[in-house]
Amino acid sequence: MANKNLLVLLLGLIFMISCSESEVVNIYSARHYDTDQQLYDGFTEETGIEINLIEGSSDELIERINNEGVNSPADVLITVDAGRLWRAKDAGVLQPFESNYLSEAIDSEMRDPEGYWVGLSNRVRGIVYNTEAIETGELEGYWELANDEWGGRICIRSSNNIYNQSLVASLIERHGEEETEEWANNFVENFARSPQGGDTDQIRAVAAGLCDVAIVNHYYLARLMQSDAPEDQEVAAQVAMYFPPAEYGGAHVNISGAGVAANSPNEENAIRFIEYLATEEAQQYYAIANNEFPVLDEMELPDVLNEFGQFDTDGINVAAYGSNNPAAIRVMDRAGWR
Repeated sequence: MANKNLLVLLLGLIFMISCSESEVVNIYSARHYDTDQQLYDGFTEETGIEINLIEGSSDELIERINNEGVNSPADVLITVDAGRLWRAKDAGVLQPFESNYLSEAIDSEMRDPEGYWVGLSNRVRGIVYNTEAIETGELEGYWELANDEWGGRICIRSSNNIYNQSLVASLIERHGEEETEEWANNFVENFARSPQGGDTDQIRAVAAGLCDVAIVNHYYLARLMQSDAPEDQEVAAQVAMYFPPAEYGGAHVNISGAGVAANSPNEENAIRFIEYLATEEAQQYYAIANNEFPVLDEMELPDVLNEFGQFDTDGINVAAYGSNNPAAIRVMDRAGWR
């Protein structure tokens, strides 16, 4: 292990030295979208600052930055889900930073209260339903899916999925751990099958009639709607997306976000890069290229997002998804959510 850590440190030093001859920002990103390269190119074109990109899973990148320590070349960590950003903060690999622009442009519920990270795109975990089996008026909120009438009608991913953990964490923030555990016990009883597959698999299951509803991130359905494959279009035609309104607690909104690395050698460039990702130009790109809702208000949306309609957020600061994550995992385990 010691040799491995030494090798990581040496590689980090070599990387940092090689980048020191020009203005750079070193990005460690857990977003695996080829289209994000156009965002990076736009930043370099606008500022002249070159981007060096390292990709990996969130846990891999957090561990890498931690192992690199004070010699880490990392300037910015980008990842998806507020729970993962909370993990990065808790691991000590991020630092608080100030930006008047970001504080004014991004709603407080989409930012870390202590200034360690900000949300840059919104991901709504909505309820997909079979349009032949369900009428919109039957749907209420996530909480009501634990009621008896939904017995054997729900498909969902496993409890290992961070998106589901964050959903349960948000319910804990609103209702407390004890009530949420009671909800989870009843919710699990309503599963049509054992949790399996990803969000797209849940949508396909709803279209096939294996279940009537599923909880998924909105952009998975958007991809099927935009697909050229006839089988995807057929699935999309058989389902619709529902976002719980405010009267039923509002929609659960998660984020893709970024923070400044704890030992950033290019801190000013790091903040400048994160600010760029919150400009109208970059936000439009998130929406068009990746079907994510912008964090900026009153942005023009592409047709596929307009089809989903407006949504009311649940008003919960997304930082709670991280702080409540241990409790969420306990609740899900005790409820038998596998």
